[in-house]
Amino acid sequence: MNNMLDKPVSLIEELPKIIERGRKEAQKIIDGLSEKNRITLQTNELVLPTKAKGGYFGQSVKADVKHEWLNRIIYGDNILTIQALLAGDPQTGMSSMRGKIDLIYIDPPFDSKADYRTKIHLPGTDIEQKPTVIEQFAYSDTWKNGTVSYLEVMVPRLILMRELLSDQGSIYVHIDWHVGHYVKIIMDEIFGKENFVNEIIRKKTHSKSQSENFGNLHETIFIYKKANAIFNPIYLEPDEGYLKSFSKDDNDGRGPYQTVNLVAAGTQAGINRKEFEFKGVKAKWLYSLENLKRWDEERKIVVTGGGKLRKKIYLSESKGPILGSIWDEGVTSIQSNSKEYLNYDTQKPEKLLKIIIEASSNSNSIVADFFAGSGTTGAVAEKLGRKWIISDLGKPACMIMRKRLIDQDSKPFLYQSIGDYQKEQFEKSEFRTIGDLSQVVINLFGALPFPEEKGIPNNLGYIKNGKTLVWVDSPTKMTGYNSLKRAQEWRGQLGYSKVVVLGWNFVADIGKAIESLKDENLEVLVIPQDLLDKLRTKASYDQLIKSGKIKFSSLQYLKIKPIKKKEYNKEQDEIEVELDDYILLSPDVLPLDQENKERLEKVIEKDPLALIEYWSIDPDYDGEVFRSKWQDYRQNTDNDSDEFKVVKKAKLIVPKIKGKRKVCVKAVDVFGFESVAVEEIK
Repeated sequence: MNNMLDKPVSLIEELPKIIERGRKEAQKIIDGLSEKNRITLQTNELVLPTKAKGGYFGQSVKADVKHEWLNRIIYGDNILTIQALLAGDPQTGMSSMRGKIDLIYIDPPFDSKADYRTKIHLPGTDIEQKPTVIEQFAYSDTWKNGTVSYLEVMVPRLILMRELLSDQGSIYVHIDWHVGHYVKIIMDEIFGKENFVNEIIRKKTHSKSQSENFGNLHETIFIYKKANAIFNPIYLEPDEGYLKSFSKDDNDGRGPYQTVNLVAAGTQAGINRKEFEFKGVKAKWLYSLENLKRWDEERKIVVTGGGKLRKKIYLSESKGPILGSIWDEGVTSIQSNSKEYLNYDTQKPEKLLKIIIEASSNSNSIVADFFAGSGTTGAVAEKLGRKWIISDLGKPACMIMRKRLIDQDSKPFLYQSIGDYQKEQFEKSEFRTIGDLSQVVINLFGALPFPEEKGIPNNLGYIKNGKTLVWVDSPTKMTGYNSLKRAQEWRGQLGYSKVVVLGWNFVADIGKAIESLKDENLEVLVIPQDLLDKLRTKASYDQLIKSGKIKFSSLQYLKIKPIKKKEYNKEQDEIEVELDDYILLSPDVLPLDQENKERLEKVIEKDPLALIEYWSIDPDYDGEVFRSKWQDYRQNTDNDSDEFKVVKKAKLIVPKIKGKRKVCVKAVDVFGFESVAVEEIK
């Protein structure tokens, strides 16, 4: 006979511990919001959508990052995004969003076996990209111990989302049968069982699949609310059955009607509903005494044969049947021939989000989605005139969102990322100092650190059988011109012929900085994004040293041709910006298998600019905020008919200015890597 005590701990027994650990993690984050080194948002782009329509914007387009409100797409881990929103964003003048969001909709991943590869269409070939290293670690962390890991990830995020909700806020969590019942339990704990509103059944397909089990045709949406939550009923088109339900008529000129119950029954008669007396009946009523008296004066309350009070609803006053908890019309999976189809696996139909946003927000509300995917929440919120914040960890997802919002001619919005991502990873690591980490990176690069007694900084190393110095920059800094100059100075001081600079993060115009130094014996390489994740333990470090699989890649690099300028009229000039060349990171460090690397190399050899997914121009760059006043991207056929290539030349009509004009060009390739070129013209 088996001993019950030998059985493994069940998930039900683990739930209280999961929730407790999640609470502690969330509280630690909340306690750190006022700290000097709190998580911040970095503005990559202020997008003023034009879709490259002729390139004219003249003097009519004005926007500032410290505008009263700017919608935003945020790239990065959503727990860091939420931290930054709770702390506020001084750079853009946004105060803390704590208690300011009226609606949160999330559709978190819920299948541990999902295929997160991205198919990229290039001229003459297709390649498949695996998730980025950051995404891979996120997905593996989410599911490393199955459902336990998933709930560990979700609990602190849901607690922090509750902090963002306003007093009239609601949260919709879209989930499926894999983990839905467990998510319901933790949401009861976090938001309060009494604040549970609905379990929505969303029919995702009409197919009658052949299977050994019943076909899985639906998903679930759990809705929880704050005390004064917004709710606007969604009315459906009346059908024949609905019209027939108005079967009574008093022939008093008010037309046919039906009656509805006034007294709460079953779950409606909850502990929060007050009991009072009306017309001799003491009960828990569904409506206030004020409304009951008004309807009585209007002769809308009737007494049934059984002595019950009911209210008349006239067909002439009805807007139609109210949508219930089963949604099946227009909310199923998007077909590939649909106009809104974006070739994104988890894309949800716009009608689904239209119902949610109209029901639980008003015209001045802020709507948020922290697993935004293809950006349907932002796209629909924009169309409905709501303010919005959407974020995702996937670079491909954020690129799709940005193009989608530009495509629908949205109002100006910010494209942001988590500032100092590597800094956050460093603070989570076991390294006590930047110097300790630098010594590890030096060893992994195949170099040796200098002896401590020589008085040389501990971020410097050397290659033994050569004349090469190695400089490792800090994960808490942006490698730029000053870092390169210091590395050159140490090279000269120590008598080395070459210096290699290894950086984690780089200033936007690093390419321009490298060009300006004109130094053949200066090499700049990128430290792998996932290195800090791989260095969590000493054992993992020893394994990396033995394997020798750490690859330090070259920077991606954008070149533009000299910008041409000519007078357009007395007040305006015409400038012509043309892409010249694009040098990509070595294919060896990209998340591609060998077959796809070979396909990519052929495209690079033939036309490297074919790898540009999106490029934009700020003709009056102030050196701080990139204001994207012209954009082109693949799939935009307003300028040409080739959906797999961007146009390489842009003509812009700009207001004349005194002195020099600084033009900044930003490009993003099909893998999500950004490059910047800056040029001054007189």
